[in-house]
Amino acid sequence: MTTLVTGARGAVATALIGLLRERDTPVRAASSAPADPSVVRCDLRDPSTFATALAGVTSVFLYAEPAHADEFAATAAAAGVEHIVLLSSSAVLTPDPDASPLAKSHADAERALTSSPVRSTLLRPGTFCGNAMAWSWPIKAGTPVSLPYPGAHVDAVHEADVAAVAAAVLADPALGGRPYTVTGPQSLTFTDQLDLLSRATGRDIAVKHVTREEWKAEMAQYMDGPTGDALLDYWESCDGRPAELTPVVAELTGRPARTFASWAEENRAAFL
Repeated sequence: MTTLVTGARGAVATALIGLLRERDTPVRAASSAPADPSVVRCDLRDPSTFATALAGVTSVFLYAEPAHADEFAATAAAAGVEHIVLLSSSAVLTPDPDASPLAKSHADAERALTSSPVRSTLLRPGTFCGNAMAWSWPIKAGTPVSLPYPGAHVDAVHEADVAAVAAAVLADPALGGRPYTVTGPQSLTFTDQLDLLSRATGRDIAVKHVTREEWKAEMAQYMDGPTGDALLDYWESCDGRPAELTPVVAELTGRPARTFASWAEENRAAFL
């Protein structure tokens, strides 16, 4: 009953591999460019790597790469895979996901899996706690964090909780075959998150309220214009509007979802 875990270097996959091994579940870690001989090559952009990675596998944890998702699902079915758990995104719940650069790749991957004969479970996490790592450089440098919408709310879901939900779904077939929107336990503004990081690090963290165009200019080397605009539109829609929360983590894992404050404590060194 081997589980293939793709994207083995990612935060969710790393936590999931640890959980599965703790439960003595046979795991095959996979990466597009494995640096460890114990990790198999499975490049979701290269279908020639699928068959070997999937041989003898009964379940898969899959990152949402849509380029060859149809071929991956077909190869998985031919290999006898019984269950695929897809790491999607709550962005697909927007009214027109195909029009959003934040949602389309996840929506395409979801469609490829749900139209295949393999039973698929869709995990749709909200905003990862780890997204706050984008602030680590200015915080370490002692410079203000530039925010166009300081009052935008996020649900701040801990990557380890997404992994725990994935582990629960992989362990119990009765939980599979449906979508789950996975959130953190609190709706927090960006300012709230920075306050919690300030407490965890003992650093004063200043906020610089910038315009949309100023923020896009700062981020131009990291993302393209359409993605930047989509993020800004999303944050604007969340400005002053608390995020909708779900009880999925508690219901599937039997314990409360981790807080952003706990994530900040765990990762404080990255901000010092």
